[in-house]
Amino acid sequence: MIKKMTNKNENFYNYMGEFFGSRSIEKELSDRIYDDDEKEWYLYIKEEKVRAFVSVNKSVIKNVYATEDKYLKKVLEEVKKKEKIRESIVSKKYTETYQKSGYTIDLTQCYKNFVVIHT
Repeated sequence: MIKKMTNKNENFYNYMGEFFGSRSIEKELSDRIYDDDEKEWYLYIKEEKVRAFVSVNKSVIKNVYATEDKYLKKVLEEVKKKEKIRESIVSKKYTETYQKSGYTIDLTQCYKNFVVIHT
């Protein structure tokens, strides 16, 4: 199930608390996850655990994470249905999943640990 939330929702930190400040996730993604007030979060929840998430602020994807690509693909497809995503710099780890989910990868912009995507 995919839930859309902000950090103002009652159970938000029950779902997302473990991801904020996680050194293992930061190392895995080369990125930190912050709970900024402006972000909307799309969470894939299975058995009351977050399996994947994407945060969006003003049509720009800010954070991406997944325990398995199949969950992330569903979240990315949901985000694409709801929003026209502008150029977003995101973790390179999920490049194949971005493409499978219908996002365009901008190959003219190169970063060591990140890629630029948009719809």
